Amino acid sequence: MKINWFPGHMNKALKDIENQLKKVDVIIYVLDARIPVSSLNPSLSKIAENKPILYLINKIDLADEKRVRELLSNFQGEGKDYLLFNSTTFKSDLVISKIKKLAKAKIDKYMNKGLKATIRVMVVGVPNSGKSSLVNNLCKKAKTVTGNKAGVTKSGQWLNVGDGIEIYDTPGTLYPNIENQDIAKKLAFVGSVRDEVLEFTSLAEELFALIKEKYPEFLEKRYPNCKNIEDIAKLRKYVTSGGEVDLERASFSFVDDFRKTRIGKITLD
Repeated sequence: MKINWFPGHMNKALKDIENQLKKVDVIIYVLDARIPVSSLNPSLSKIAENKPILYLINKIDLADEKRVRELLSNFQGEGKDYLLFNSTTFKSDLVISKIKKLAKAKIDKYMNKGLKATIRVMVVGVPNSGKSSLVNNLCKKAKTVTGNKAGVTKSGQWLNVGDGIEIYDTPGTLYPNIENQDIAKKLAFVGSVRDEVLEFTSLAEELFALIKEKYPEFLEKRYPNCKNIEDIAKLRKYVTSGGEVDLERASFSFVDDFRKTRIGKITLD
């Protein structure tokens, strides 16, 4: 199964991000804590390489926090900072404080002139990483449409957060040709690729194998004695109208169990 999903609006979004970037002081890069490294988009990283970056590692409530902390060296360094958070429940003042720290040079420059700086922030990330939920929380009201699937936000918009900060919400973007299929599959596992374009039985088998490698005890507890998706179908008595083992239903059920932490809190990279 080869995954390569890049709808037209994403190409337009990348061009829009490049055009808006000259106005931007700080970039917020929203990552999925279940795949924090794999949710780094090389196209976005290249565009953002000369700007201060705040990595917001979202959905920490769904992830293996110990494993995430082992990966934090990827998000530290000069002009970089990070937060582990949940975009629907976090305290916005923590994010505002980090933004101001990264924009300190501009704030001090304007302050020395007796002026208050306007800090412009761009929010980027792969689809379904939680960008729009973050923006709505910062704005303290629903400014953007959200949804638990890829491709909800279609175009960018500037919004006033208050406290001298403006924020630009962008559509979730992948990259035109995902050569590393291990990364592509991880993006698909967490819902960053639209489910409708995936071959779900193959996807579920790949996810089962990866979790078995990294968290075998979780699988055994949730699905005793199951060695594959077919065994899960038999365990749950999923059968088609013709009496055959229903692999498709078992596959959707298994991936849904992973996404909703019924298997356990898992981080895959």
